[in-house]
This record gives sequence, C-alpha cells and structure tokens, in this order.
Amino acid sequence: MKAIIIDDEPKARNLLEILIQENNSKITTIYQAEDLVTGVQLIKEKQPQIVFLDIEMPEHSGLEIVDFINKEEFNFEIIFTTAYSEYAIKAFQLSAIDYLLKPLHAESVKEAIEKAILQIGKSEISTKLEQLRKSLKSANFNKIGLPFADGFKFVNFEDIILFEADGMYTKVSTTKETELLVCKPLKHFVEVLESQTNFYKPHRSYLINLKYIKEYIKKDGGYIIMDNDKTVSISNDKKEEFLTIVQNIG
Repeated sequence: MKAIIIDDEPKARNLLEILIQENNSKITTIYQAEDLVTGVQLIKEKQPQIVFLDIEMPEHSGLEIVDFINKEEFNFEIIFTTAYSEYAIKAFQLSAIDYLLKPLHAESVKEAIEKAILQIGKSEISTKLEQLRKSLKSANFNKIGLPFADGFKFVNFEDIILFEADGMYTKVSTTKETELLVCKPLKHFVEVLESQTNFYKPHRSYLINLKYIKEYIKKDGGYIIMDNDKTVSISNDKKEEFLTIVQNIG
C-alpha cells in the first residue's frame, strides 16, 4: 500500500513518515511533497491509497486539492493534518473527513490510518471535500456526514429524528429513511452535536431531536414516543431535567 505526505514543513513530513512506519505495516511505500502542486503530480503518478494533506501551506491550501484533481480521480482517502481551531475541527467531523491534530501522536496516526483503510473505495471523497469547504465558509453548519457500510450520506440536522446506540455502531432514524446503521458510536454524535440545542440525550443509548417528540408517557417509569413511533427510555437521573426542557418547548 502506498501513501503520500503533502506538507510544506520538512520536519513535519519526516515525523509523520516515522509515525506511519512505526504504526502500520500495511503502508509499505511513502512519498513526500512540499506543496500541493507537487503533491498532486505525485498522486497522479504514484496512485496512492492514502494521502496525508496539510491544510495551511503557502500558495495553495490543502483544501484546494478539489481544484486540481477531477472527481473521478479521487480513488484514495485523505487524512488532513492541521493545527486548526475547534471551529474548523467541527467542520471536519460534520463532513465525515478524518484529520490529525498537530502536534501529531502515534495513537491518533494509527487510528486514522486504520479508519482510512476501511474506507478506501467507499467514501466518495470529492463529495466530502466539497461539503467540508462549504462548512468552513459558514458558521451555520446544517448537515452531518453519516458513514455507513457502502459509503456515507449527508443529512440535514432538522431531518434527524434520533440516534440509538448499537454497540460500536449507531442506528440513525430520519424523516427520509426508516433507519440507517452508521459506523460510529453514539458518543461521537453526542460530541459533534453538542452545540445543537435541539438534540438531547435522555438515556445512555439515545440522542433525540426534541423537535420530533410526540408523547411523554409517565407509566412504566416514564418514556418518550417519537414522531416515528420509536419508544425512547429516560434515565432516572434525567427525568426532572427532561420535563423542565419539554415544558419550555414552544
């Protein structure tokens, strides 16, 4: 398996190459490029499976890769390396794009590579990148990328009814589809949607959109019925908080 590192800092490139070599035996060949234009030439010539791409570089940002490579040529996975702010990281998470925060750490490099290998050939990276660019241009994020077995879907926040934990996966119910099994744990969505006030976690296994609550039933310890007739449990320690919230919806 081949990888390319595109970064204008030689020390950063060399450190990342060492971390890749030490933490993944599947990547056998690593190439380096000091700018985006050279990196794009290498991509076309060497046909790598994974590209590690710095965002903040002179002349061309890493995000501009979509301007240099045709959509049908995106047959590799991208892992961005960045020192960006929390705001930008939120955009990466919502766009289902993987990233490594500088300074780099062995464990995060290992995890990112393992995830990228699983996504090779499935993820329609050009669409993800376009969504990422839109997200970075606007503070009003309104979509989230949901990775699943055959690729991913972008879904508007307002169309999501609830998330339900299913081991290391999550079942997502939307107004458009009955259910989608997503390759991320519930914890991921709780963190990513933390600033979205419509979403509430009434139980360790659920994250719901308050907009789609149909009923609250007091019997049997109390539970919620959503607009799609899905029943959602409420933890004992959340009941008082939940009732306060719903009484103020309107």
